[in-house]
Amino acid sequence: MNVLDGTGWSLQSLTAGPWIYAAVTTSILLDVFLPVLPSGILVVTAATAAAGAATATTAGAAGAVAEVPYAPALLPLLLCAATASVLGDLAAYRLARRGGTRLGRAVTRSRRLAVAQDRLGETLARGGGLLVVLARFAPAGRSVVSLGAGATGRRLRDFLPWSALAAVVWATYGVGLGWLGGRWLGATWLGACVPVLALFLAGTLAACVIRRPAAAPAPAA
Repeated sequence: MNVLDGTGWSLQSLTAGPWIYAAVTTSILLDVFLPVLPSGILVVTAATAAAGAATATTAGAAGAVAEVPYAPALLPLLLCAATASVLGDLAAYRLARRGGTRLGRAVTRSRRLAVAQDRLGETLARGGGLLVVLARFAPAGRSVVSLGAGATGRRLRDFLPWSALAAVVWATYGVGLGWLGGRWLGATWLGACVPVLALFLAGTLAACVIRRPAAAPAPAA
């Protein structure tokens, strides 16, 4: 059933039309500055509608469904999500790089941001970027990493590849969750809610890993 409580607001009706790509792109571009934007939810919902429409199209070819409403395609949705994520990270990095002094003072007033920024610096200095990928899933982690990398003067060539990897992993995870929900439960609100819960679970786990204290270095021999 595609109708929520009989109101006529179906999942596919809310994602019908090419405008959904612009909405996904804009939301992801801006949520590095406004983490409250539901960009992840929008990606999962659109992917659920796309998977449900594909299932209905297959059934329609067998004569079970007469008409399938418009739904976004998975590959363009994945490309929009990943590209917008990288561009948003780059914009935040450039902005913080230009206003690093003021941003640095603001970060030092927040213990949580200061700790996250220190861990970011240590990770990038060692040549690792797993923190950048994990932070893409954690609430506001993308903002801390992108702005922190720019404010502390990290080299773009050290930050951008990990940002691109994080964008691809996050976009693939979100679209994949939506696809699974749409295939198993159809283009319904339940089919979207279950993947959204899985997305929040991944964010919670990522935040716990990031906040875990780093192991103390071994004493020198």
